[in-house]
Amino acid sequence: MMADFPELTTTSESPDDVSRSEVDRLNALVDSYRSAARLHGMRSDGLQGEIAHLRYLMSLREKSLSWRITFPLRGIRALSLGRLPDGQPFSALPERLKTAWRREGMLLPLHMMRRRLAKRPSLPAKARPIERPSTVPGPIGAEAPASGAVPIRKARTSYDEAVYDDTPQTIPVGSARQFLIIAELSLRQCAKYRVWQKREMLERLGWRVQVVDWRDTDAAMSALQWCAQVIFYRTPGFESVMGLVQEAHRLKLRPWWEVDDLIFDADQYRQNGNLVSLPRSEQATLLFGVKIFRACMLACGRAIASTDALADAMRQAGVDDVQVIENALDGETLSAADDIRATIRPRDDGRIVMLYGSGTNTHDADFRQAAEGLVAAMQAEPRLCLRIVGELTVPRELAIFGDRIETIAGMSYRAYLALLADADIALAPLEPTLFNDAKSNIKYLEAASVDVASVCSPRAAFRVIMCDGTNGMMADTPAQWRDAVLALARDSDRRAAIGREARIDVLARYAPEAVAVDQVRPALGVPPAGDRKDVFRALMANVYFAPRSFGGATLVVEEMCRRLQARGLDIGVFTSRPHLHGRANGTLRYDVDGISVLSAIIPPDYDQVAYLDNPKLAEYFGAWLDAFQPDIVHIHALQGLGTALLRLCQERSVPYAITLHDAWWLCDRQFMVRGDGKYCFQTRIDLRVCQECLPGARHLQDRATLMRQALMGASLLISPSESHRALYLANGVAPERIVVNRNGFTWPARPRAPRPAGAPLRFGFVGGTEAVKGYPLIRKAFERLERADWELVLVDNKLNLGFHSIDVAAWSVKGKIRVVPAYTSETMDDFFDSIDVMLFPSQWKESYGLTVREALARDVWVVTTAPGGQAEDVRDGINGTHIPLAASEPAFFQAIEALLDDRERFVAGYVNPHKDDLPDFDTQAEELERLLKMAAQLTPQAKMAPLTC
Repeated sequence: MMADFPELTTTSESPDDVSRSEVDRLNALVDSYRSAARLHGMRSDGLQGEIAHLRYLMSLREKSLSWRITFPLRGIRALSLGRLPDGQPFSALPERLKTAWRREGMLLPLHMMRRRLAKRPSLPAKARPIERPSTVPGPIGAEAPASGAVPIRKARTSYDEAVYDDTPQTIPVGSARQFLIIAELSLRQCAKYRVWQKREMLERLGWRVQVVDWRDTDAAMSALQWCAQVIFYRTPGFESVMGLVQEAHRLKLRPWWEVDDLIFDADQYRQNGNLVSLPRSEQATLLFGVKIFRACMLACGRAIASTDALADAMRQAGVDDVQVIENALDGETLSAADDIRATIRPRDDGRIVMLYGSGTNTHDADFRQAAEGLVAAMQAEPRLCLRIVGELTVPRELAIFGDRIETIAGMSYRAYLALLADADIALAPLEPTLFNDAKSNIKYLEAASVDVASVCSPRAAFRVIMCDGTNGMMADTPAQWRDAVLALARDSDRRAAIGREARIDVLARYAPEAVAVDQVRPALGVPPAGDRKDVFRALMANVYFAPRSFGGATLVVEEMCRRLQARGLDIGVFTSRPHLHGRANGTLRYDVDGISVLSAIIPPDYDQVAYLDNPKLAEYFGAWLDAFQPDIVHIHALQGLGTALLRLCQERSVPYAITLHDAWWLCDRQFMVRGDGKYCFQTRIDLRVCQECLPGARHLQDRATLMRQALMGASLLISPSESHRALYLANGVAPERIVVNRNGFTWPARPRAPRPAGAPLRFGFVGGTEAVKGYPLIRKAFERLERADWELVLVDNKLNLGFHSIDVAAWSVKGKIRVVPAYTSETMDDFFDSIDVMLFPSQWKESYGLTVREALARDVWVVTTAPGGQAEDVRDGINGTHIPLAASEPAFFQAIEALLDDRERFVAGYVNPHKDDLPDFDTQAEELERLLKMAAQLTPQAKMAPLTC
């Protein structure tokens, strides 16, 4: 039956009213940020205090005489047990060394490797996995799960986590334009030409590009979930990276592995003359690196090279799909070069300056290729001077030239270009090896960008662009180096002409636009045109979602997602996930019945501030907003996900609606139940009363500010019942801003089975052992009964998880008690056939009560507390029994006795006369679709009464 909703329209306001409303909204948002900052400050102070206290206790222990005396004994015992002195197994040592190595920067330049790695041992190629516990979530909040105590779907265990391994079939619309580069960023020049330059070119083609350092595994794992393509640049095959590659394959991204040096072929790497100058330990370290680079490249399955020679080496290594994208000139370089060219002035000192740029001290062997020729040229031409920028061991034979040899330490890139522009001749010697044939021609490009003529070794990458004598000079032998340098030194016009021609040719081939169009686009493509299809998109946010189907609220969310999707809406979900063995702690994307789900790990519930407000999860949520591009966000149970998600929606002007499944938005304990399990009986929340309930809490006022602002920012508030709506009305929500959308449920698939002849009166309870659900009340009532003509069926929803939470061995009763597992959608009818009366003695005003409706639809009498949403469909004395929330213990016992005395009602075949008034999921979905589409057009109101403090 379709409910009548109030007309939801924006109120007509004057421009002044609109301005005031917007100011109020922004002020509320600022207040919310201030409260969030204070809360996180409290959290930080608390954590720092705990750390300081723990360190103090550890220092006392370690300084104690007994600890120092027993240290050798502890070490010997640990070794005898196959452990390190700190208790870790021997097998953990390689992983710990490798982790430290990775943290230091495995791929540092050789001169840095010499300093940092000379004394480190070689590490094994295969790493041991990092153990992470696989957790099963418990109830949210203080005592109990959301309304509707037990899921009807099959309970999930760690063995049901296969959904996280399945390949998603749906791709969020915004992801199609997202490109990810997971990169080695500590090598500045490499990152400039292969990462930041690649980003610039991809953006020219219309891609949105995200760059993540490969060491930030969690961020990289998350970024994989919302991209269409991914490049792994210069990444080693460590376990963490291989996990990312595996994840990319799960998502069908077909990852690329990219590099601009031949660092994956040990035989060719040994040809590098610079290698032999290093100690053997460092050589072994670097050759081990070759193995792990190769492993990562092969695991990716596709590769990008900077030169044709490098591409050929990749193919010979076993990669079939290899693309070539050369190093090029980016916008930053060209802009700096133009500025420098406009301001450079000819020198008047008569010198002719040659410049050699060496990024590291690993180019000694390369420079020696030109050294003899340079000596001859400088002897023949006294005006020649040599300027060396960077680290280089200057050959002894050049020492005779004294101050004609100038060495300058490394500097900023712009300063280097300025020095290059001030030179007359640029030098780029390279050894004649395949390793160097695979190198790029970047030294030539940089010189050409500032009109400087170059003399280069005839390696493959230089031959691609250089025409000897026209736009540069090539030299291989000492005589050729001498002659080429002297030819340029003694003819200034020719130098200038060659420099100008080099710039023209380089810009034609290596300008950003040219490389983007001619090389990047054919290799990597362009994003699809148009982001959106003509379909309404709703993004649901709930702390749990399949396969973690815990609680009635989660069931409602799952059913609404399926039905709204079936009605033609595009539905996405943001939810939580467990820690998974071998997986980084970032987000994971998966599909459920064609619904695209992004899941993240939420903080533990004892971390109250992070559970309430979590900027990190908001960051993930923001990326999911970009990917999914919803018309509206529908918020459900937000515990653990945090209110920061809603501030983000407001900042981005994304409308959101909130379904108020419980009192979490008003009560820090979620269910308005005190620590003793008793309902607090507040209507309008008074924070002074709340402070008495939580005497140690310092955050209640700031929490109230966050919650009030979150509710104010919503376009629409939705309640599952009139009783629950009344609670929020009493706390300042305007009546026109909150509507009722009654929860549906799973209706019986068949008629009720006949009651077994002679069976006792059968009671059922599905609320678990929580006091708020009335478990202690049930035990007291049945232990008090002085009769045996009854049976009590208790549902233990933990049995499906492999353990039990209900133990009735200590109960002293005369009747029979059975403990059964949670029912599923397939066994629900069987369960309700096995009982005559459903007990629902909840100790708070439930927002709805899912199992109540499931029972009423199956002709099961319901005994429930009232008032509250759980009692709204129960007609006292007609299809159930009301007992008061206050002083419910005697009334509950009396209700059970009365039903036992009236058991003939059930023997004769009781039928609920009002079950046609109950809602179903299809009705709820139809109403919800209408509400969400209207809410997407509404402007949130910026007024709500504050809570009393």
